[in-house]
Amino acid sequence: MDPEVHLPQVPLRQRTTTLEEFNTLPTHVFPGSARVRTSGELELGGVPVTELVETYGTPVFVMDEADFRSRCRRLAAAFEGGQYVHYASKAFLSVTVARWVAEEGLALDVASQGELEIALAAGFPAERITVHGNNKSVAFLTVAVQAGVELIVIDSVEEIGRLSEVATAAGVTQDVLVRVKPGVHVDTHEFIATSHEDQKFGFSLASGSAERACLAVADAAGMRLRGLHCHVGSQVFEADGFGLAADRLLGLWARLLDELGEESADASALDTLDLGGGYGIAYTPDQEELDVETVASDLLRRVRQAAAERGIDSPNLNVEPGRAIAGPSTVTLYTVGTVKDVHTSDDTVRRYLSVDGGMSDNIRPALYQAEYDCRLANRHATGTLVPTRVVGSHCESGDILINDALMPDDIVAGDILAVPATGAYCYMMSSRYNMLTRPPVVVVGDGASRVMIRRETVADVLALENMPENMPENMPG
Repeated sequence: MDPEVHLPQVPLRQRTTTLEEFNTLPTHVFPGSARVRTSGELELGGVPVTELVETYGTPVFVMDEADFRSRCRRLAAAFEGGQYVHYASKAFLSVTVARWVAEEGLALDVASQGELEIALAAGFPAERITVHGNNKSVAFLTVAVQAGVELIVIDSVEEIGRLSEVATAAGVTQDVLVRVKPGVHVDTHEFIATSHEDQKFGFSLASGSAERACLAVADAAGMRLRGLHCHVGSQVFEADGFGLAADRLLGLWARLLDELGEESADASALDTLDLGGGYGIAYTPDQEELDVETVASDLLRRVRQAAAERGIDSPNLNVEPGRAIAGPSTVTLYTVGTVKDVHTSDDTVRRYLSVDGGMSDNIRPALYQAEYDCRLANRHATGTLVPTRVVGSHCESGDILINDALMPDDIVAGDILAVPATGAYCYMMSSRYNMLTRPPVVVVGDGASRVMIRRETVADVLALENMPENMPENMPG
């Protein structure tokens, strides 16, 4: 059996150490349209941040449409066709974004019934949708089958039976992939590593359960096995893991052809190898995003080579980038409120900059210890760099956005801070903790801005409540 393989960790962040460095925009971390005016004010999509804040308030997510679309096109070119690139909608999804993805010719993957219904509401072609999820309900599977999605990724033995019943009842044959754990470990946070054995997704390659699941699918009514799927993890900076996973899955592929009979209809349906996403992006100036052209070239070569060595036809290669498209496209703007100097246990002083958002609009630092960059956005700084922590407004000591940075001591209440690379997961994981309602998402480009998703209000929250004065007299409680 193939042993589990551990791949190296990314280097730790190096802090900005001079005022000149702080006032210099790390352009590879910000979206492509980000510019600094001579006054030191940041503009996004040709719109100055002071104008954005005056118009929309803070916190606010600002998304560069051109940056998002260019990343779609770059990936489509790298992988020899947009139909093989499935945008991972869990990174960020709205009707507008689903339409951008469709217009750029990409496919889409969804991980819940809600994501599927948003995509369908946007008019996204169902035949370009792949459906994920470790606990798909009968209702979810029914919506997917009836919509005519291209692929459903099988994640458990129970799901084989559920989908067989749903597809048979609908009178269709649903194409599926089987999700495999290839035993390739990448060093990322435990909660976003998805290829090791002791986690909830997929079937084990090492134990043989993946092969048994594939054969069970081939025997089940209402399903056609189209191929294999895996995902090694998220925010991955080393490309070797993807190639190793591909090689291992093609070993299983060859065994399946032997089991099914190479000339059988079941074997001839096999045509798709999906290696997931997880391509790392730069959150801080010292990081560099994973080069997708290099990854694509290497993966396509290794898949074709491994197939040739086994004497089998090379499958179509699907990938599922989400963060790599949405992440760098967006900047979150905050307004500084309270500024407080705190004496620490080692008898030094740390400055706390409190902003008007926090863990409700970006839970990743609290959840994953994720690191972000942060810049003064409305002017050049002129002060002395001091140890600083940027914190939110929530009633939690762990409500920290930037844990340990050197930032100028002339930042005061009313200044605007910009945190880049917040397009992936931040809005989708947002909450109303402490009733800080969700910020708006604003699109910028060519010197103009527009609302994609409006700011949530307390009135929206109250509209969900069954208010006592509106309850029937016989309602308990």
